[in-house]
Amino acid sequence: MAINLATKYSDQIAEVFTRASFIKGKTAETFDLTGVKTLKVYTPITVEEVDYDRDGGLARYGTVTEMQDVVQELTMTQDKAFTLTIDKGNNLDQNLVKNAADMLRLQLNEKSTPAADKYAFQRFVTMAGTIAESEAKPTKSDIITKIAAASQALDDALVPDDNRYIYLTSEMYKLVCTSDEFAGVDVLARQTIAKGVCGEVFGMNVVRVPKSYLPDNVYFLVTHKDAVLMPYKIADAKVHEDPVGVSGALIEGRHYYDAYVLGAKCGGVYALVAANSVTDAPTISAGVITIPQDAAVRYTLDGSDPRYSDSAKDYTASTTLEAEEGCKIRAYAVKDGLYPSPLAEGE
Repeated sequence: MAINLATKYSDQIAEVFTRASFIKGKTAETFDLTGVKTLKVYTPITVEEVDYDRDGGLARYGTVTEMQDVVQELTMTQDKAFTLTIDKGNNLDQNLVKNAADMLRLQLNEKSTPAADKYAFQRFVTMAGTIAESEAKPTKSDIITKIAAASQALDDALVPDDNRYIYLTSEMYKLVCTSDEFAGVDVLARQTIAKGVCGEVFGMNVVRVPKSYLPDNVYFLVTHKDAVLMPYKIADAKVHEDPVGVSGALIEGRHYYDAYVLGAKCGGVYALVAANSVTDAPTISAGVITIPQDAAVRYTLDGSDPRYSDSAKDYTASTTLEAEEGCKIRAYAVKDGLYPSPLAEGE
């Protein structure tokens, strides 16, 4: 490949369109994947209260049951790497503008970090507790109403008020700023020094992201910090000066990571997507699940959410199921090219 030799003096290479991670610092930090490839998260299942029975003998407090767990298995899948060289001769001909450390930073900013962020956004939307459809693209007259619906969904799910983030493209951000409800008002008045955060709306920190970062047909994404996880097992980068076979610098990097929504806190993740981009929900009656056309269905019988539970199984058409005592059959459907369906329940 030809080298474009410098014809004028220059002391740097322009770092155009580079950005740091929009997600770093905005996800849960309470889990450690060091030393393992797969992590199982156990969340206790609480029970409903009953009326105290004054004449119930040993059963005054109700029937004793052993506390169960929802188990979510998290497996690391993204093991990425890169390598490139900076030939000493070519670097001299280009006036030494290719400092190895700077080029490593350029590679991370322009390729590695954006790729990881885009992957995480895709995972967060696909695994969101609520994937709401909008019949039409938001406009400045209804964008605030749609964001308010997202805020209400988190409130109803008892999600804490702090550490909520709403990721908006510049297009959606502009609609917010020019919306009828906030005409003449500085809707994003509270400024903060957090990376990428440019204000607040309905108590949610606004993060403006490039359109290419959010998945197709997604208008905005809301997450609570404790509901999403983006662990890195390996984040390694190095520069070798004059290694064997290279007259110059050899740059290598590897990052091993993944992204998840924690099932027990999935109410803290809300995505607004275009109409007809979500799989139809299955229906459940008399132990039989009706499968939407060309979709696959996963289900549980123990009351856990099949979107996240380790006990979820694939459903075979016409099979009759029976839920465990005190539980309902729970199922969801997914179809290629569409986002997963809402959760369905039945007996």
